[in-house]
Amino acid sequence: MTTHADIARALQSRWPEHRIAPGLARVRALTELLGAPQRGYPVIQIAGTNGKGSTALIIDALLRALNLRTGRIASPHLADLTERVCIDGEPMDAAAFDALVGDVMPLVEIVDAERHDGVPMTFFEVMTALAYEAFAQAPVDVAIVEVGLGGITDATNIADADVAVIAPIDLDHTHLLGDTIAEIAAEKAGIIKPGSIVVTAAQHPDADAAIAARAAEVGARVLREGVDFALIDRTPAVGGQVIRVDTAGGPVGDLMLPIHGEHMARNAALAVAAVEAFLGGRPIPPEVLAEGLTAVQAPARLELVRSGPPLVLDTCHNVHGTRATLAGLREAYGFAPLIVVVAMMRDKDVEGVLELLAEDASTFVCTQVASTDRGLPADELGELAAEAAGEDRVHVRAALPDALELAVQLADDAGPGAGVLIAGSVILAGEARTLLVRHRDEAPDADAGEAAR
Repeated sequence: MTTHADIARALQSRWPEHRIAPGLARVRALTELLGAPQRGYPVIQIAGTNGKGSTALIIDALLRALNLRTGRIASPHLADLTERVCIDGEPMDAAAFDALVGDVMPLVEIVDAERHDGVPMTFFEVMTALAYEAFAQAPVDVAIVEVGLGGITDATNIADADVAVIAPIDLDHTHLLGDTIAEIAAEKAGIIKPGSIVVTAAQHPDADAAIAARAAEVGARVLREGVDFALIDRTPAVGGQVIRVDTAGGPVGDLMLPIHGEHMARNAALAVAAVEAFLGGRPIPPEVLAEGLTAVQAPARLELVRSGPPLVLDTCHNVHGTRATLAGLREAYGFAPLIVVVAMMRDKDVEGVLELLAEDASTFVCTQVASTDRGLPADELGELAAEAAGEDRVHVRAALPDALELAVQLADDAGPGAGVLIAGSVILAGEARTLLVRHRDEAPDADAGEAAR
């Protein structure tokens, strides 16, 4: 009997999503065989270097507060493939997902045999087509589509977005997208389509210029943070922060956002502007705005997954994201000392991230992820961490459970002010969250040290 795990393994054995296969011909061919499901509902699409996932989550919550049925494409997933295809804010039911895969795979095999641009369909292309088809079958009122990598050549870009959202752009995936912010922004601005509305976060001037050029080329209207919308103010609070935003209807305050960090407050302002653009410029009623923001759930975004000692989980994996995470961690938790459990992918700016983490971390516990060979081995990461922080501040534990157990012990020994940050990779965040949250839910009385074991 074929299990959900078997189906997930088969899908993930395809060309991996961290590589860009040439062209959009394969995913277009599959969706045409499916009847072009991506044309059956309006689309809000989000690109950017950091913040696109959390912005998509907030957009989703706001639209549901408006009583709209939503579909959301997310990537990568933390624990299970179904997280990539969310309907009404929840991952697709595993049985329904498996049935959909069974229906679609014969068509995938047809496209594979055609060998468009010399390769079979990639994992991300198949997942994108599955999501678009699931949304059409639901059916949804609106799809929130998070770009996987880049913009122009991303498989999600076969849809023509009514609203194109550009989260902050910085240097990342330079080996694939370009060596400069201008080049990367030009790639990401490819989601802007004729007649659409562009909602952009505050950007580096080179990114702004690339976005403006693309918008002018296709006749799209641009709404800019700081000009057309803004985060006015915010106050840290228990379990998140209270924010005040400038909306289409004027300033609205006393809005509880249950996520930490200024970067998340700015993502919320971006999400509000995106939804109002989707509504044709109409403001979201303040009571609906409050309801939607309060309902936001953002796993692995400065998420406190354990207490006694506190363990915080985050998905930051590049310099820009790490800087924002550390600022939010200081404000929300103020751990002293801070123990950092870190694992990273080979293709990231490992030295840059470690140098930033070393400014706050008293101790590193370097580990590695188990579910991909992209990860840097723990001993190599440990050598780089020692260069950034000194050998006396670095421990190496190749197995994640051992790394978590050591971090918990170090925090216990350090006293009540100590805390643990688990960061450096989305894959690490997913593996750690599976270990910690699953154990917490199965045995709520167990302590953090036992969960790590």
